Amino acid sequence: MDAWTLHWLEASGALGEFRKQLTEEFEIAYEAISRWMPAPRLDALIQRLPGETIAELGLVGRAYRSTMFSMTFDPDNPNFAASLKHGAVHRHVIHEVHHCLRMAGPGYGWTLGEALVSEGLAGQFVRQLLGSEPEPWERAFSLEALRAEPVDLSALGATYYDHNAWFFGTADKPKWLGYALGDQMVGRWLAVVGQPDASTWVNVRAQDILAVALDQGLIRNP
Repeated sequence: MDAWTLHWLEASGALGEFRKQLTEEFEIAYEAISRWMPAPRLDALIQRLPGETIAELGLVGRAYRSTMFSMTFDPDNPNFAASLKHGAVHRHVIHEVHHCLRMAGPGYGWTLGEALVSEGLAGQFVRQLLGSEPEPWERAFSLEALRAEPVDLSALGATYYDHNAWFFGTADKPKWLGYALGDQMVGRWLAVVGQPDASTWVNVRAQDILAVALDQGLIRNP
């Protein structure tokens, strides 16, 4: 992993007994990305924070900027062992690296529509590299269900939107709606354009994907 530096933050809890396995998961992600494009130079912060992860997995990732992301783990979570064993760690690493790559290009985005596209691209990118199945949040709603209640076009341009509501199900939105919607938007775009090259996977304009989603009935133009 010549281009990545792993920083083990242990003031909030040690991960010594898992360091070898976690490092191997980062190596799997690095090799998968390197087969598709040059791996970007990145700092990865690795930390243990009890109760601060996705409950279903015992881990969570976050991209901060084009050169840095974090992975947070909670070994006390009963789902952590399965996540470590079945590849959730390296899938999440690839997801966050895609966010970093996009931050170095067009950016993650400031609007709801741009966020939906960035999340959808990252999830589909993982599956492109690994041939893996959609994550639970990506298949939380079927294409038919999303078409039955399409999102208003006007909402997609909002910069002051509630990110937690759309993606994590707080307030008036069901859990994981944004992830499922973004995944389907990007999936419909891929079905139209075919297999993009590495640069397009990172730099495609959000407007191009949203235009396909509108045509495919995932967006409603009042």
